[in-house]
Amino acid sequence: MPVLLAAATIVWIFVFLLPGDPARLMAGGQSVDPEILNSIRHEWGLDRPAPLQYLCYLEKLIRFDLGTSYVQRRPVVSIVAGSFPPTFILAVTALLLATGAGLVLGSLAALQRGRLLDSFVLILALVGTSMPVFWLGMILMLLFASRLGWLPVLGYGMEGAFIPFTSVRLPEWDHLVLPALTLSLVSLGAIARITRASLIEAGTSEFLQTARAKGASRARVFVRHTLQNALIPVVTVIGMDFAGLLGGAVATEYVFAWPGLGKAIVRAIGLRDLPVVEGGVLFLTAVFVLVSLAVDLAYLYLDPRIQYAPSG
Repeated sequence: MPVLLAAATIVWIFVFLLPGDPARLMAGGQSVDPEILNSIRHEWGLDRPAPLQYLCYLEKLIRFDLGTSYVQRRPVVSIVAGSFPPTFILAVTALLLATGAGLVLGSLAALQRGRLLDSFVLILALVGTSMPVFWLGMILMLLFASRLGWLPVLGYGMEGAFIPFTSVRLPEWDHLVLPALTLSLVSLGAIARITRASLIEAGTSEFLQTARAKGASRARVFVRHTLQNALIPVVTVIGMDFAGLLGGAVATEYVFAWPGLGKAIVRAIGLRDLPVVEGGVLFLTAVFVLVSLAVDLAYLYLDPRIQYAPSG
């Protein structure tokens, strides 16, 4: 709760300090009757002192009310609920790709330590973590969509199936490939590098020698003992990457015209639709906090020696 309160406060301050007049935006033009502007400011509470506006904002948050969009004139909660599923689908797909490839490449690099494959994985990890996501997206779009014509350039697709018992429509797979690949390549390098380092460190432990002395096969020792003990830092990176992918999806969605929460936030910034900006950023912050909590709880399963209990 303190983290969410701090995030809500910081977001509100930055949005409040942005130049421009939301009342003039809602009135639809620059040359507007001052009486109309005053009426709009009074209706939306924009004529109140800044501390009072902030307290009203916190009061709405306590009631899970993110406000009403200045432009769309509908609750921000409904806008977030409608635009977050595409972002979640994109982030989960990218995380699965990055995790699978990162674990495989990191494991191969650890097994081939000091050899050519190890150097290749380290260089790939460095390049992947150094490239801006929007630049990488445009390069992949230029190569696979424009030059080769293998994949569509933009959009979500209009023929995806609906998730049962919901109104959420899945994207068409060919529309999902490029955005998901763009996001996954940014996280893949970090996961591969941490996996390699963790496996090398766990591989020097004495309990592995005991397992080998008991007759366990090399594959069992690697999967059952080495990999499991090396997963704690890897899980931490994966959890933080998932939260980061939700934030990185903002640029990716804008590049690929993906109808997610990131694109909605960027559009709201351009239109100075401040309640949508505040609600979207605060929602992503809450997701980040919950993912961090889930990662902490996962440690209990990965390492039984870890216990969350009061001291004494």
